[in-house]
Amino acid sequence: MTNRRTRPAPKPPEGTPPAAELARHARALLADAVRVARWADAECARGATLRPGHGVTLSTGTAERAAETLGLTPRQVLAGWDRARLAGLVELHGDTARPGWRLRAWDRDDSAVLRGWVALFDAWSLVHPAPEALASGAVAEVVEAVPQVLSLLQLSAGPVLIPALLDLLEQRVAELREERCEVPYGPESARIPAQLPAQAPAPAPPRPEGVPLDRLLRWALEGFASVGALTLDEESATLTPLGSWAVWVKLEQICVAAQSPAGNIEQSAEDMLRGCAGLTPGPARAEYRAWLAARPVGSAVTELLDAARGEDALLRGLAFEALRVVGAPAEPEVRAAAAEPSLRPYALLWLAEYEGADAEDAHEALTREEATWLWVDTAAAVADHGETELLVRHLESAVQGTVPALIEEVRVVGHPRTVQVLVALAAAHPDPALSKAVRRAAFQVHTGGV
Repeated sequence: MTNRRTRPAPKPPEGTPPAAELARHARALLADAVRVARWADAECARGATLRPGHGVTLSTGTAERAAETLGLTPRQVLAGWDRARLAGLVELHGDTARPGWRLRAWDRDDSAVLRGWVALFDAWSLVHPAPEALASGAVAEVVEAVPQVLSLLQLSAGPVLIPALLDLLEQRVAELREERCEVPYGPESARIPAQLPAQAPAPAPPRPEGVPLDRLLRWALEGFASVGALTLDEESATLTPLGSWAVWVKLEQICVAAQSPAGNIEQSAEDMLRGCAGLTPGPARAEYRAWLAARPVGSAVTELLDAARGEDALLRGLAFEALRVVGAPAEPEVRAAAAEPSLRPYALLWLAEYEGADAEDAHEALTREEATWLWVDTAAAVADHGETELLVRHLESAVQGTVPALIEEVRVVGHPRTVQVLVALAAAHPDPALSKAVRRAAFQVHTGGV
């Protein structure tokens, strides 16, 4: 059996066009999105503020204004805006929209173009939403199962008949239900059947009643066609060169994930972060990438933030390091996390770096109180997991400049670990007089004195 950590990455499909040609196709598919993004860029350059009207889309008035300038219909503008947002050509920062970095690189960087198109490919179910009449649970099952369909299309390297794709989709949905240990009961039992027990040979599953899988399959194929990943007619579907390349990219990511350096890929976020605690930054980032590649980005971000909310300050810092590897897809949740006192300093630093600040200058985004809170939180991580000398050296990173000023501000910042940090610092510091002052401050915080 092949060791899962050394599984070779798949080779690109034969006949895959060079990157420059793939990028040319991607630019053509996103031409309207780029026009809308550049219009938004020009609006921002002249001082306008673009505020989406309903969630993440443009307001009706803004869309009409853009349509008049670009010679498009408002509907085309809205479609282009959505694609531009999903491809990273425009970004939402709070309630304000502005051009993304990818737009700057669009004409000169083929890799940026291809990454933008892959982001759109990943968002196919948002580009082409499922009809409201279809049950959300059935839609979610098909979204989870459809990679198997894409794999068959790539392996076939040509047209595949719709009935063959439907048979595969039925089997994969049945497998997913069995993996979740779902036992059909009541009226639901007539829908998508679970597979027979492993010891019995499983015949081809019958067509499920109740859930129109053929309609769901057609919706999914139309979604991938809408982003340029395949061509579709009444009888068959065929991957485009871009679609075939994208499926290969996804397979390669899975193989990279399977080669997780420290073997934490299957762990929870908290356990993965603990496993990375002793790694230097480079190997730790490789481990984060492997762990992230094996999960949907949304659930991975949620799990990392949940780990950051725990009591272990070390995991809090490591979780935001992993979120730096995630990048733009984490921005909305990180921005929301800035409203939580325990996460706010970390989230503000993340956002400052995300918006272009150098790591050395990012601390300017914090108020004095937030910087002090972060100092205490980091000191708590050092006290719990580091050596005493590190805690003493940590004093040098305080913004106050002097120990008495630091102690005074630490006492009022309200961090739940203040007493423990001061006690640990008093025990570690070699200066008896300073140690005594820190210990007195710890006692006063503990008793509520002044």
